[in-house]
Amino acid sequence: MPPDDTFLRRAVAVLTAFRADDDGLGAAELARRSGLPKSTAHRIALDLAEAGLLERDGARVRLGLKLFEIGQRVPRQRVLRDAAAPYMSDLREATRQTVHLAVLEGAEVVYVEILGSSGGPRLPSQVGGRLPAHVTGVGKAILAFSPPEAVQAVLDAGLARRSGRSVTAPGLLAKELARIRREGVAYDREESGAGIVCAASPVLGAGGLALGALSVSGWATKMRLAAVAPAVHTAALTLSRTLSAGKAASAGKAASAGKVAGQ
Repeated sequence: MPPDDTFLRRAVAVLTAFRADDDGLGAAELARRSGLPKSTAHRIALDLAEAGLLERDGARVRLGLKLFEIGQRVPRQRVLRDAAAPYMSDLREATRQTVHLAVLEGAEVVYVEILGSSGGPRLPSQVGGRLPAHVTGVGKAILAFSPPEAVQAVLDAGLARRSGRSVTAPGLLAKELARIRREGVAYDREESGAGIVCAASPVLGAGGLALGALSVSGWATKMRLAAVAPAVHTAALTLSRTLSAGKAASAGKAASAGKVAGQ
C-alpha cells in the first residue's frame, strides 16, 4: 500500500465501488472495483456495515440507509432540489415526459432528482447515479455555462462513446457548447442511449455560472425536441431567478441583522 493510503482513503474506495444499479456486492467484486486486496476490502466493508454506512445481506453488502440520510443534508443539492420541485412538476405535467435535475461533478453529471412518466423509455439515469457530462443534455447545458477548467476536466477524462451518436471530438463539443451559450438549450439526440432524446437548460446562479440543469427526456419517435425546448428553457430561467431572489433576500436579512447588532 502507498504510505498515504489511510483507512479513510480505503473506505472511500469501497463506498465508491458501488454503482447506482447495484443491489449488493460480494467481497471479490468489491475488491476488484476498489483496487484493494480482498481481505482488506472485506474488513473495511464490515467496519462500514457496523457504522450503518453499508448493510449486510448474507455474504454480500450494499449501500446503507445512513448514506442516503447524510446525502439529503448536502446543502447545495437540498436547496436546489427543493427550489426546483414545483418547476419540475409543472414540466412533467406540461410535457408528459420524464424530468431531470442534475449537477456537475468532475467529468460527470449527478442526478439529484428525477420525475418519471408513464410510458416513457427506460433511461440510463437514476437519482444519485452518474453519466458522462458530454453525452447528456444536462451535462452540456451545465458545461456551456461553466468555467473553462470545468470543460477541460471533461476533455482530460476523455470523450468516451456511449452510443453511435455520442460526440467524441473536442472540436465538435466546443462548437456545440458555443451554440448552447447563444440559445440557452442543450440537446441529447440519442447520445446517451439509443432511442432516447432530451432537451435541457441550465439553472444559473447570480454570476451567470451554472448551478445545475433541468431536462425533459423521452422517446426519439414520440417527443419533439422543438416542442419541449421552450418549456424547459422557461422553467430553468424562472428557477434561476427564484434562486437569485432567495439569495438576495437572505443577504438583505443578514445586512439588516448586522445593522441592528451594531446599534
